[in-house]
Amino acid sequence: MSPLTWAVAAVVTDGSGRLLLCRRTEGARRWGLPGGRLRHDESPADAAVRAVRAETGWAVELTDLVGLYRVTGPPAPAPPAGRCGARPDVLVHVFRAGPADVEPAGEPVAGCLPRWWPPQELPDVLTPTTRAAIADALAGRAGVLRHTTAADALMPPGDGKPVDAKPTPPGQRASEQADSKR
Repeated sequence: MSPLTWAVAAVVTDGSGRLLLCRRTEGARRWGLPGGRLRHDESPADAAVRAVRAETGWAVELTDLVGLYRVTGPPAPAPPAGRCGARPDVLVHVFRAGPADVEPAGEPVAGCLPRWWPPQELPDVLTPTTRAAIADALAGRAGVLRHTTAADALMPPGDGKPVDAKPTPPGQRASEQADSKR
């Protein structure tokens, strides 16, 4: 079992329904939800507000929790002595939010190029967690529990694990809804 990293993110929508995404300037240069790591001295909600503002410059107000998204890497053999192991699993608390003001409260940090996107024009290069969280948030779901893997990131859009178009019934997890269809 790999170590677990706790993170936060937000599906931020403005008054016209556009979504705030952050393009990572390092690595694969994919678009993702704004957010960051959870610090040991803060709640997930406080961390989400702090991380979105720090990363994008936008102050946000959280509405609710969309869900928890676990991201795991592919199974890896044990590393040779003296080498690091596989990347840690990440558990992301994803919130639904809106901007607190009509203008950003500050400048984005290096490493994030923020941009507002209409939902029907989202970029193709989204992280798997971003794709699933946006679908869940726009469908009005809350309390979602999802699992994505690093292998999902290598699949072209639309070829990954299906995301149900129907809202999850109250009191039921998205994973239970998928299980009931089998």
